[in-house]
Amino acid sequence: MFFLTSGVLGLEFAVAKTLAAIGLGLFGGTVVHMLSRSGSLSDPLRDGIGNGGCGGAKIRAPHPVAWRFWLEEQRRGKFVATARDTTLFLAKWLLLAFILESLMLAWIPAETVSRVLGGTGLGPIMTATLVGVPAYLNGYAALPLVGGLIEQGMSPGAGLAFLVAGGVTSVPAAMAVWALAKARVFLLYIGLSLSGAFATGLVFQLWQAV
Repeated sequence: MFFLTSGVLGLEFAVAKTLAAIGLGLFGGTVVHMLSRSGSLSDPLRDGIGNGGCGGAKIRAPHPVAWRFWLEEQRRGKFVATARDTTLFLAKWLLLAFILESLMLAWIPAETVSRVLGGTGLGPIMTATLVGVPAYLNGYAALPLVGGLIEQGMSPGAGLAFLVAGGVTSVPAAMAVWALAKARVFLLYIGLSLSGAFATGLVFQLWQAV
């Protein structure tokens, strides 16, 4: 992604995007760490989530791990049931997420995005941050889109905010978090994403002006 970004948007933009990703990770991790220490994020998952999968159980049985679970009928049955439930859970939410994303890509023309994100100042950065979440394609497809928008007059700060906001969370990612985490955790996730993306776009814009 660094070399692709450098090739499409320039080395300066690629370095800024890398530093923004590192900075946003440190920012989000620090905020979550502080909230966790205060007890604000205790029991963050929805009911029924983390009931033993991937070591997520609150209480573990004091027995040795049975690696050859397939030799016991009860364990085989539990494995099959858990695999089925997990597959259905992921399929339900991912299907809905990709349908919504496909509808937005089909019904929101690129010309409209260019018109909304054009110009300079704080407004385009804020707009790019908000639009970057639902309109984000993927890391590879977003690069030429942002390159074209910048050529049409979008500020580099708005372009970086768009890339960072979409890279942190998109419709499928946000819906996956909503399905797993409680509402307060989801709102924190979105808040950190948007505020961090806006801050990185603003800092990059100010640095460009110096």
